Amino acid sequence: MGRGSGTGTGVSRTGGGPPDGASPVIQSVQRAATVLHAFTVSRPRLTLNELTARLGVSKPTAHRYTKALRAANLLRFDAATGLYSLGPQILTLAAAVRSGHPIISASGPFLEALVREVNETVVLSVWDGEGPIVVRVDDNANRLVRISIRAGSRLSLESAQGRLFCAFLDPAAVPGLAGRLRRSRELRAELADIRAKNLATNTPQATGVRTLAAPVFQDAGITAAIAIVGTTVTVPPDGGSPMAKALVRIAAGLTRELGSTRAG
Repeated sequence: MGRGSGTGTGVSRTGGGPPDGASPVIQSVQRAATVLHAFTVSRPRLTLNELTARLGVSKPTAHRYTKALRAANLLRFDAATGLYSLGPQILTLAAAVRSGHPIISASGPFLEALVREVNETVVLSVWDGEGPIVVRVDDNANRLVRISIRAGSRLSLESAQGRLFCAFLDPAAVPGLAGRLRRSRELRAELADIRAKNLATNTPQATGVRTLAAPVFQDAGITAAIAIVGTTVTVPPDGGSPMAKALVRIAAGLTRELGSTRAG
């Protein structure tokens, strides 16, 4: 689940109070959503005190919400550590979300073909309003060195996928991007280069990992990013390499499969 910020639904505000005039039922839904949004990939386990602070209510009230969510299998509680985490029903809901997103099923043959061609981990990400979210991961299980990425992971705007969405989305749709573009000529040039090549590259210092990402379009706008994730030894940085060309070609093929004629 993503952080509960910037969603524009009312549950993202600091504290658990509902908007003025909200009914008790709406208030309960908003507070339950606030609890679930508190869990992230970097913070998968939280104490009752942390959840209470996030809700902005008394500890007995927070406990009532956690108890109800546990009954629905949306939360689980480890009595030995006193920590809460997301429950098994979340996995069922996540699977339903993935199944309901047309691009996830449509992308399958394309990602599998790319894995066979480049023999690296291949990742599909979509934009959720705040950043890229990984929705599918394909790789070669027989490969000795594999880069582990989990579906549901949130990626930063500094990632290759994040830069790709920054390049092709309206700047107003990306938190903080418009201001950064006004201040940074270097960033404007970087995003222009990504748009010209239909390719973004990221090599974080000291990680030994390199990512190449290419856009998938639908209805004239970017709808997803396909990325190759490997090591700096196996993934060349050159945008004209056979691996980069294969990525751009596969992404363009998925774009056509989705009914778009846009190439970039």
